[in-house]
Amino acid sequence: MPIGAWKGWLKNMGLHLLIDSNVVLDVFLEREPFLAMSNRAITLSRRYSEVNNFISAASVTDIYYLAYKNLKNHQVVRKLFKDIFTFVGVVAVTPENIHDAFALNWKDFEDSVQYAVAKSNNFDGIVTRNMRGFDDDEVKIFTPEDICTHVKNIFEE
Repeated sequence: MPIGAWKGWLKNMGLHLLIDSNVVLDVFLEREPFLAMSNRAITLSRRYSEVNNFISAASVTDIYYLAYKNLKNHQVVRKLFKDIFTFVGVVAVTPENIHDAFALNWKDFEDSVQYAVAKSNNFDGIVTRNMRGFDDDEVKIFTPEDICTHVKNIFEE
């Protein structure tokens, strides 16, 4: 498929992205110097109707635990999730995803679960700052900077 036709198809179908825990935590915990770009990546679905961002159900529990550990306030953490859930969806982690993650035999099991979830849901990519954890190329891996540039190139031409 020629590049122009591919971009046209993508504009019609949309872009489905899995946001990794580290990117959400950058925003929730206001971690510098990552806050601005991670926030921009997470909120792409607010600026572009063709972009659909998700986090895995497994990430919700990890993010909640780490956010509460740092912020020490359940109400604040719940409010952060309530806000993000207005523009970021949650995708299930299935038993098959867990088995597939174990089969990958990666050093970072959380990354392998994220990858298995993205692959089984035919996502277009994973947005993460931890590029080294993903050792396969069937699902594209983006940094927050890369996805913002990629989306702009596709949807603003």
